[in-house]
Amino acid sequence: MVLCLSEGQLSDHVGAKLIYPAIPNAKVLIGDKAYDSDEFRDALKARKIKACIPPRSNRTALRSYSKALYKQRHKIENMFAKLKYWRRIATRYDRCAHTYLSAICIAASVIFWINQ
Repeated sequence: MVLCLSEGQLSDHVGAKLIYPAIPNAKVLIGDKAYDSDEFRDALKARKIKACIPPRSNRTALRSYSKALYKQRHKIENMFAKLKYWRRIATRYDRCAHTYLSAICIAASVIFWINQ
């Protein structure tokens, strides 16, 4: 698992460059439209990871993706929605990145524990 905390105004496909070396070995990476860039797709292809990313609306050459597999992404979105219920995380009270990331990990652990 890769955790990377970046500034809020950073574009997703630009921020993805930060995690290129840390991308784990996987068969498929499911991402949203924000990660649709040729550079990111090429980095995944070099690691033999299939990209399941829908094309952006302004892309001239449309890329194919598995719509059935992409529907599984809702599980990740549900986790983010549950994290936003935690006031400390939603409003980002913590100034230090490591403290904020620690709060996210604690909240995610509690959410996982409650849902079991």
